[in-house]
Amino acid sequence: MFRKSLALAFIAAACPVLAEEQALRALPVDPSEITPEKTEALPTAPVTPPAPAAEITPLPLGSVKVPLPKTNVKTDAPADIANLPTGEDAVRLQIFLDQSNFGPGVIDGKPGRFTVQAVDSWNEVHGHSTGDLGPIMEAARKAVPHPFATAIVPEVAPKWVNTGLSHNRAAQAQAKRMSYRSIAEFMSERFHTDVEFVLEINGSKNTWGVKPGQTLIVPNVKPFRIEEITGKRYEADPVMSERHAVVDTKKNQVRIFEGAPPALLVEEEEVVSDKPVLVKPKPIANRALVASFPITPGKPQFIHYGTWKLNNSVELPVWRFDKSLLETGKRSNNALNIPPGPNSPVGIIWNGLSRPGIGLHGTSDPETIGRARSAGCIRLANWDAIRIPTLIRPGATVEVR
Repeated sequence: MFRKSLALAFIAAACPVLAEEQALRALPVDPSEITPEKTEALPTAPVTPPAPAAEITPLPLGSVKVPLPKTNVKTDAPADIANLPTGEDAVRLQIFLDQSNFGPGVIDGKPGRFTVQAVDSWNEVHGHSTGDLGPIMEAARKAVPHPFATAIVPEVAPKWVNTGLSHNRAAQAQAKRMSYRSIAEFMSERFHTDVEFVLEINGSKNTWGVKPGQTLIVPNVKPFRIEEITGKRYEADPVMSERHAVVDTKKNQVRIFEGAPPALLVEEEEVVSDKPVLVKPKPIANRALVASFPITPGKPQFIHYGTWKLNNSVELPVWRFDKSLLETGKRSNNALNIPPGPNSPVGIIWNGLSRPGIGLHGTSDPETIGRARSAGCIRLANWDAIRIPTLIRPGATVEVR
C-alpha cells in the first residue's frame, strides 16, 4: 500500500509536474513518558532469534541448462566482436556488466548489441581495446562464480501483483496502482530479466504456478526490490550534481561521466619513410566514465537535441496520459492520471530535464528497450532507471545528441 503522505509527481503526457513535498511524520513517543506496569520478574532463558532464510541461494555450475540463441534469428551484435560467450558464460558476463553499472539490457544468456556496448564501456574505463573480451571474461569469472541461483518468492509479492490490471487507459486511471500482472513478471524484473527467460529455465508449470514462499531459478544478480521504493524525491548532491550524462540517440545508450566526456582518440596516418601508415592509438583508461545503460529515445520528430539540466528526480510518478499530446504534440483537456507502479508507462522513477516534457524514466516493458520509441522521453529498464539518482542528481547536465 502506498502511504498517503508520499508526494506524487504528475506527468504531462510522458512528463510529470511535481506535487507538494512529503508531509512530516509524527515524532515518536518519548520513552520517558511510558511507565511500565509493575510485575514480578520471572527468570527467562536467552532467546536467539532464528536467522532469516536467504532470499537467494547460488546453484552449482552446470545445474541449469541455458538455452542457446535461435539459429534462425539474426543477432543484433555488431560484427566487430566475434565469439560472444554462450551458456553460463553469457549469463555471467551480463551479470558482471550489470553489477558494474554498464547495463547489458535484459539478462537472458543471449548477448547482443547492448552487451557489446557495455563491454566496450567497461574496456574504455580499464584501458583495453574495443572488442577485447579476454580481460572482462577473466574478471567476470572471478566476480560471478555462480551465475544462477534459486530465489524465494517474497511474501510481499501479492501486494505488488494485480492479475486483473486492465490494458485500457480509462480503467487504469481508476486503479490504485499499476502493478505487475503476475508473480512471474514480479520475479523476472526483480532479477533483471524477462518472463521469457524465466520460462526457459524453469518451465511453464513452475513459472506460472509459483507462490510466495516457493522458489524460481533466476540470474544470480542483486535484486531490484520494488517494495523498497517509497516515492522519495532526490535533491542536489555536491558530487553527483556536477556530473554529465550523454544520451546517444543513435547508439541507444546513456553514458554518465564525472565531467564533460574527453575528446575521442582517432586513427591517424603516420609517415614512415615515404609511405603513410595507419596508426591506431593505444587505449587510455577513461576513469571519467562512471556508467552506461541502454535506452529507448523518443521518436525522431520529438527528440530535443541539446544540453539540458537535470531538474528533478522523484520515485513513483503519476503519469498524465494525453492521447492528443502523444500523437500530435498538442495538449488537450481530455487527459487521464494513471497511478504509479512498475507497469506505468514511465516506470517507477522520473528524472526530469530543464526542457519541459523530457526526462529519463523507467518502463513497463524492459524487453522493448532499444526498439519501441517513446513520445520524446528517454526510457530505461526499471532496474537501471532506479540507479540514475545514485549516479547523477538535480543540477547535472544531460546532453541529448
